[in-house]
Amino acid sequence: MLYHNFYYDESEHSRKINYKTVSASNYYDNFVTMIVGWLAEKDDILQQYAAFEAKYSDRKDRNGEIKSTMFHQKQFKYGFAYLNKQNAQLVNDFLSLFDKDIHIYFSVSSKIEYLVLQVFQKYRNSFLIDADLLKYSITKALVMYRPKEIIKCLYESPKDFLEELKKFFQERIECNKNNPRLKQRETEAFQQILFILDDISDAPEIDWDYHMSFDGFKKYLAEKDISNYNLIIDKEGKDEEKSKTLKAAREIGLYNSDEADSTEYPGLRIADMMAGIISKLLKGLCDSLRYQSLDESINKKILDTGWFCLNEVQLGLYKKLYRLICEWQPAWYKSYSGIYSDDLVLFNALLNFMNHFESVEQIQNGIDMQGEYFNAFACEQLARYFNQRKCKLPIEPVIPFDKKSYLNKRGGRVFFDSGKQPLLPLHRSSQTFDVLSVGVDQKLIPSVTILKDGESVCFRLPDELSEWACSVVGMAARGMNLFPSKVTFSKINGRYFADIL
Repeated sequence: MLYHNFYYDESEHSRKINYKTVSASNYYDNFVTMIVGWLAEKDDILQQYAAFEAKYSDRKDRNGEIKSTMFHQKQFKYGFAYLNKQNAQLVNDFLSLFDKDIHIYFSVSSKIEYLVLQVFQKYRNSFLIDADLLKYSITKALVMYRPKEIIKCLYESPKDFLEELKKFFQERIECNKNNPRLKQRETEAFQQILFILDDISDAPEIDWDYHMSFDGFKKYLAEKDISNYNLIIDKEGKDEEKSKTLKAAREIGLYNSDEADSTEYPGLRIADMMAGIISKLLKGLCDSLRYQSLDESINKKILDTGWFCLNEVQLGLYKKLYRLICEWQPAWYKSYSGIYSDDLVLFNALLNFMNHFESVEQIQNGIDMQGEYFNAFACEQLARYFNQRKCKLPIEPVIPFDKKSYLNKRGGRVFFDSGKQPLLPLHRSSQTFDVLSVGVDQKLIPSVTILKDGESVCFRLPDELSEWACSVVGMAARGMNLFPSKVTFSKINGRYFADIL
């Protein structure tokens, strides 16, 4: 069995979320983690990286390492366009180390979202309330506007937090009246939030959760069908203590995990460099598109022309990063985020937008409009993501059973050809089953997974029940999951019926 080595590092990792952290001038909301890996037998990248470190030995820190901390955020003010010739060449040489056989997984987690989730932890999706949308809208507002008085309340006066939050949204609604056409959707979202805030009274307890990034990586491994691996995590804290990061990885189920010093494992330094480059691009985008004042917020915000003043080497960096992130080793869980994923969506949009240019000359021909063009493209991507968030059904990798079938989430065997799925046996006019789940395929052929003699078994339902199956799947997509439940299936006068008990 093929064996893989993976290496984990992180950036923007101030997990101590307090007022000082959040109000700092260099604060960035997202916590970025990076995992790179390859087949154990493929060690040529380590040899190439050793040559890279030798070439740029003058960039090593006091520990003899080349780390992403050598880049200052101001060097990414306009993304790669702001890199000088030497730094652009270094990034180019680094990205050139990667090929299509190397795995890259990364997560982007909003720290403000984590606070919001704790405030609204009792709220779950239902048929009437999209709690995810509520949490998304509040997080986006706090990230975009950064109202210091609200953030301050979280730490210095939690009992006043909700009242300050209501006051903030009320003020934003009034301010948005100055540009109702641009701010219509935002105003509607804020009005809905105010209705729900009246029903909340608990103050949050704040402590960072380390599990999310590993949750995504576990799903990535399952999607790629990788079970034989080793994950090395960059060591933090005291040598004799296991870090919270390592504990979280093992608690998630990544038992083949350990931690080590980056001075001993070049793979950790590669992960650090990639995490640093991506996080600085993310922060550069965020700083350029974030409102610097409440008065500014009633106007449209687009990227400065400086982002598009690229030379061929700088454009090439975007194209190389595009291949790494968007083309090579494609996977649904290659990148992972929480409910608020705007920065990640914008980052992917930027890579796609820059990649479509064939030359710098093509950019220069319409440089005064490139910010508007990117804004329109990014809005399309955000709208698509927004629509995806409305569906609450989890996206799970298919677990093959054999060449003809796979196992669904409940453990039932599902045939790729639905015509081969056995029909639910009804031995009398009405029977009650323990139903675990209901589904429909692309042809809207309904199916049901039941508990039979202690085992999960999947059956095809009569076509007449397709509308019923679609309706319960639609309810689940909006957050109202009705199963497991007992369901009575009946055949009366040649017609089929289903009743959830």
